This record gives sequence, structure tokens and C-alpha cells, in this order.
Amino acid sequence: MVAMTETSLPVLELDPSFKGATIRPGDADYETARAVYNGSIDRNPAVIVRPTGVADIADAVNYARDARLPLTVRCGGHAVAGTSANEAGVLIDLSGMKGTDVNPSRGTAIAQGGVLWGEYDRDTTLRGVATPGGRVTTTGVGGFTLGGGYGWLSPKYGLTCDNLVAADVVTADGRLVHVSEDEHPDLLWALRGAGANFGVVANYELKVHPLPPLLLAGMLVIPNGEGAGDVAKAYRDALEAAPEEVVAAMATILAPPADFVPPEMVGVPVLGLVLAYVGPPEAAVEALAPFREIAAGGMDLIQPMPYTALQAMLDGFAPRGWLNYHRGLHLQGLSDETLDRFLAVGAEIHSPMTQGILFRHGGAVARVPEDSTAASHRDAAYMAHPIACWATPAETDYEMEWVGRFSDAFAADTTGGVYLNFEPGTSQADVHAGFGPEKYAKLAQLKATWDPGNLFRSNHNIEPAGG
Repeated sequence: MVAMTETSLPVLELDPSFKGATIRPGDADYETARAVYNGSIDRNPAVIVRPTGVADIADAVNYARDARLPLTVRCGGHAVAGTSANEAGVLIDLSGMKGTDVNPSRGTAIAQGGVLWGEYDRDTTLRGVATPGGRVTTTGVGGFTLGGGYGWLSPKYGLTCDNLVAADVVTADGRLVHVSEDEHPDLLWALRGAGANFGVVANYELKVHPLPPLLLAGMLVIPNGEGAGDVAKAYRDALEAAPEEVVAAMATILAPPADFVPPEMVGVPVLGLVLAYVGPPEAAVEALAPFREIAAGGMDLIQPMPYTALQAMLDGFAPRGWLNYHRGLHLQGLSDETLDRFLAVGAEIHSPMTQGILFRHGGAVARVPEDSTAASHRDAAYMAHPIACWATPAETDYEMEWVGRFSDAFAADTTGGVYLNFEPGTSQADVHAGFGPEKYAKLAQLKATWDPGNLFRSNHNIEPAGG
């Protein structure tokens, strides 16, 4: 039943058995509750629902469908494109659903829909295991998994969605279905890379993998100036010859005001090589030695650290509420000319929180057959990930234009595919670039089965076939 307030916004009226909370415009905590990670997004839902479990989620889904209101789902993480916010609709905020259940003997962990990666890692590492997850601890397990999920552990253990073995999903018709290889395997296929289109996932069951208590990991830093090109190219060559236990990224940033940075270097463009060895500790020193030699003379911050410290390494560059604009471009390789352009654009970073990152992929990601999940472009060797993050609207034009120049720098090496979890665009052209024509067609057929009315459309949307 829909009631109207004096401001003509619908009020959610729920059965007395509803145990969650509702927050509406005018409530004391509404402004805080509607805010999202990306300060560029400013939307005003009619009602924010904070469920305690699957029955509350079903109530909210049924209400939004019957009232014909926009529906969005927030796991509590980033959603840089703004897909977890809406105007004058229903927002299901899962951030209060924080339970995890780690069972190493079973080889999996179950996480509720509001768990963040830092919270998940804290629980799993207590038991000596982990799942490939977000490289920033405030990333949500849910959105990251449903969009594919490239993490530090991915070259060794695959995408996060490759590690999804089961899920509890509230579908568009308000049903709760358990999804696994044995139950609704077609839906599991879709959840592994395009899951935001098919329902509200209340629980995720993910494979876990053993990790040593300490990893040899950290960052090598040199000025982004004379000689940086030689370092970048030597790093590429060494990485392509390294075992997949060596996980890595190369980033252009401004040196932060940290204790390990000499005062005269703070704010200076630098090149950072993030490295970790995910394997037997006795092999780590030898495996990372070539990279330390390449960057000799710079700052060597590689040391033994717990996996949780590696996961938090980039947290300082992700302040909540700053304005953000990102891209995720799949690359077939890295030519010398492209690396030169990468460094040149990196030297033009203005905001202390903006980064230009190159992630190395392959390994276990590429070994999964392309058609076995909705997640696509597994053959890409690298990903270019510009992250513009700035404090004030006056900086917007420069930062947006910088992302464009960074993206153009990789034009010669792109595959044409994009990683939608990092993409700001939600047009059909963007979505097709994320999945390709064959997978999109299969997803559209599944969408027609599971969500024919396209209730779950505030996302990188798959339109139902025949609609």
C-alpha cells in the first residue's frame, strides 16, 4: 500500500513483522543515509530501507515493483557510477547485514550482502585463508563480486566471481532462490559478472584459499621523470617472465605526505610499483629480486606484511565523499610507446588522490573458459584504470579531461572491451562493450526469464529480450 506525504513522496508501509528500518526525507539521518562514496552523485530516494534479512528484502522488492518505483541496491561500498542511488525511488541499503561465516574445512566463506572487503578479510585471515577481493578495504563484497572482481589474488586464484559457488537471491517477483551449480545454474552463470541485473543477493558463498601469515609485499617508488621509462619497460618485461605468484600493479601518483616520503618529494609525480608474492615465503625474496633491482635507488618499501595490510595499501587514495571519475580499459599488451604516454599523462596529475594504474592480469583469470561466466574479456593481459579523485567542483573539468587523456594514451593497445565495475557510463553501448554481443544476447534471454519487467535496471543494464 502506498501512502503519500505532504511532499508527495511515497511512504513505505510494511507488515508489522518487518524488522528493518526505513529512512525518509526529513528524517534526521536522511542526508547521511543517502550519501554515497562518489561525491559527484547527488540523488534523493523516496525511502531508504535497511533490512535485517531476506524477508525484509522481499518486502522492499515487492513494494517497489507494485508501486512502480525505481529500485536500487546498495551493498555499502563504492558504486562509482552511481548505480546504487536513485531519485524518488526505493533504495535497499544492505550495509547493516554484516555477517560472515568462514569454514576452511568446507573451503568456503559465507558473507551477507553488506559486508565490505576489509571486514571479510579480517574474518578470513584469522583462519589463514582469503578470497580474491577488492584492492581497497571499503569496497563492497557484493557489487565487486557481481561485476566480476579483479583483486591482488586474481592471477593466482581467479576473479572473485569465479570463486562464487552459491548465493541466496531475492528475485524480481519477491521469491528467495538458492543458486548454485546444482540449483538454477543459469542464474549462477549470470551472477558471475552481470549479477546486479537479476536480483538482490542476500548471501554469497565464496571459495577461500590458504595464505601464509605474512606475504612479502609493498611498493617500489621512483620519480616520474628521467629514467622512469626504462624502469617501466623493464618492469613490464620482468613481470611477463615472472611466475603468476607475483601479483603487481604500476601506478603514477603524486607522492603523499607520508612518513616514508622525504619532505622535498611530497606532491612530486612518482611511479610506484606495487608487488606481492602469493606463494611459499621461502621463494618470495628471489621472485621479487628482479623488480627491486629495476627500481634500485628509489624507495624500497617491500617488507613482510599480513595480507590485510596489502589490501589496505591503497586506502589512503579513496576518501569517501570526494568527487570521482574512473575507467577500466582492457589491454592486449603494453608497447614501449604506450608506456611513454602513460608516464607523460601521469606527470600531469593535479589532485593528490588521482591515480593512473596498470594492473597485470592473465594467470588463473585467463585459464577460465570465456563462455563459462558472464564476466568477459578474460584474454586481456592488462587493465588501464585511471582514477580521478578530487575535492571541489572547480577541479572537475581538469580531472575529467585528464581521464580522457589517460584513456587516449592506451588507444593503440586496447582490446575494445571495458570492465564495467570501473566504468562510469551505463548506456547500451557501454554495456555491450563490457560483455560483447554473444554474451549480451544470452544475458538478455536470462533477464527475460528472471526479471521480465526490468525492475533491476539501475545498473549497467541488460534489457530483457523481446522487451
